[in-house]
Formats: sequence, structure tokens, C-alpha cells
Amino acid sequence: MYKNMVIFGTRPEAIKLFPVINALKQQDKMSCEVLVTAQHREMLDQVLHITRITPDHDLNIMQPGQSLDALTGRLLEGIGRILDSAKPDRVLVQGDTATAMVGALAAYYRQIPVSHVEAGLRSYDIYRPWPEEVNRKIIGSIADQHFAPTQVSASALKAEAVPDDNVFVTGNTVIDALYWITDRISHRPELAASLTSLEARFKGKKIIGITTHRRENFGEGMENIALAIKAIAARDDVACIFPVHLNPNVRTVMERMLGTEPNVAMIEPLDYPSFARLLSISHIMLTDSGGVQEEAPALGKPVLVMRDTTERPEGVTAGTAKLIGTDKNRIISEIFTLLDDDNAYSAMARAHNPFGDGKASQRIAEIIWNVSRQKT
Repeated sequence: MYKNMVIFGTRPEAIKLFPVINALKQQDKMSCEVLVTAQHREMLDQVLHITRITPDHDLNIMQPGQSLDALTGRLLEGIGRILDSAKPDRVLVQGDTATAMVGALAAYYRQIPVSHVEAGLRSYDIYRPWPEEVNRKIIGSIADQHFAPTQVSASALKAEAVPDDNVFVTGNTVIDALYWITDRISHRPELAASLTSLEARFKGKKIIGITTHRRENFGEGMENIALAIKAIAARDDVACIFPVHLNPNVRTVMERMLGTEPNVAMIEPLDYPSFARLLSISHIMLTDSGGVQEEAPALGKPVLVMRDTTERPEGVTAGTAKLIGTDKNRIISEIFTLLDDDNAYSAMARAHNPFGDGKASQRIAEIIWNVSRQKT
């Protein structure tokens, strides 16, 4: 049996990889083991539970306040130890996390080929997003299979001299995951019941869904974001639902500046079904997240991105997303435009989503299966 090992450690990775794991397990004459590092323990476990993915290996690496140096060192030792004992034929990593970068590096040290899911995204600024931009480029220099979500990301890889035969445009697996979970919720609404009370509380208002966690926005950027949210929530026709990231660089600022705002519901991080429900009920998504730029347009929701650059320019080009930075006045102005100008809102909401059709995982599994047949 050709053995694949899928390595991940955060909730976004788990969301984007569980459809790949399921697709790999459906292929004949291939096995698939799962190694989680638990770089984000609680949020990762939520996805593992709902998707019924049981890891074969769990490093439980998370520690409060650990530095990138310490995290990287512990990941390298732990992943390397598992690779030495499991001896997979191929390693799969996703995106741009420390887990993904170190997983690829540990595999390279053992001359194990690496598949990179969501390859080729580039902002061309090594500090935005930081350290994700460099993590993704390191993986790109190691992988022999690059599963690019779009033609833009494929072109970026080819411009870096990645051979054409190693680049595959598959679509983004996050769309596969979103379609799967929204179908589950349609049959079992109780999966997203944690938002029911807020939906009732804010009935008749336009919901602004908010997420923010980027390191480059810590400090002044977070304070500007909080001030903008406060001004937006002062409108009678608006309510903000804000799952606040566990990082104290985010949480401390938001609790101090928004804790008494009646139209701002600051809640604990949502499990995956509830977050999909938040996307569904939101009028606009205000975010600095990468994944939301892909997910929200699949449900026809405009995305305002609180960053100056993005490694997902396809959404900006298509008109589903807009880069607005963290200037308080700019955030307020852009939100108000979408709230008050129906034509501006419709132009974003109806734009074509460039990130996939829900079949990316199946394509990835078939490509790996074809390679495995040549090896066995």
C-alpha cells in the first residue's frame, strides 16, 4: 500500500484538509495516516469532532505564549520522530502555517516527496502576511506536487521556475469543505444552534461578521479596527457579530474598547458549523483572514479585507473582495458604502467566486493516486 501522511495543526488547515483526507481514503491501494501537531488545540479539535477525523498521531504541541523559535524547534523534532517511525511514501501539507512549513522541511530531510495543497499564493511582501508568506515560499521550494487553487497561483509558481508538470490547478478545498458543512447544517440545523439567540436578538438588522487575528495588525492596527467597529455599531440598522480570537493581542484590545457596545456581540471562537452559519447570515464580512476571502464569496457575501496586501488577489480582481487596510476612517467609509449603496453591494455580492467548484479534493486524490501507481 502506498502510504500518504497528512500533516496539519490549526483549524483552517483541518477545514481545508478533511475533504482531501476523505478523498484519499476512497482511493484503492492507498492508505492515509493523519498527524496533527495541535498548534491550535481547541479550535482544531472542534473540526476533528464535526468531521469525524481521528488522528493517527497527535503531538499536542501548543503552549501559551510560545515564540516562533520554540514552536519551530518542537515541531521539527516531533514531526521528524513520527516520520521516522511511520515511513510514509508521501507527505501532504496545506497553506502557510508553521506546521506546514516544518512538516515539509522534516519530509525533505528524509527525502520524502511533499504535496502542497493551496500552493502558489503570493503577496510578494515577506512581512505581510508574516510569517506566512515565507512559510509558503519555503514549502514551494520543497514540494514536488503543487496543488494551486487558481490559474493566478499556478502562474506565480511557474514564474518561480517550478516545472509545469509539477503544478496542478485544482480549485481550493475550502469550497469543498464549505459546501459539505452547509449541506450538513441544512439537514441538521442544531449543528449551528449556538447563534440562534443572537439571530433573534439582532433580527431586522444587517449583520457585519468580523474576524481579525493577523500578527501584522497587532497594536495600533487592532486599536484602529476596534474604533471602526465601535463607529459602525453605532448605527441603528447594524449589528456586529465578532468571534474574538484567543490571542491576547486581539482579545485584550477588543474587550477593553468594545466590551460595553450593545450592538457588538463579542463571542468565543465559533466551531466550524456555527462559523459557516455566521457567513450565511452576515450582510458583509469584515476580516483580515485569508480563508474568509475564499469562503464568503461562495455564499454571495462581500468581503472587506483589513490588510494592505493579499496572497489571494483573485478575489480583488473578480470584485468579491476589497483591500481596505486598517485605517479607521477607511474601514468605516467602505462599510457604510456597502450598507447604503445597493449597486455597490450587488456588484460585490454577485461577482463570480474564482476559488473553486467543490471538487478540488477529488482532483488532488486522483493526481496522487496516479503517481502512486507509477511507484508501486
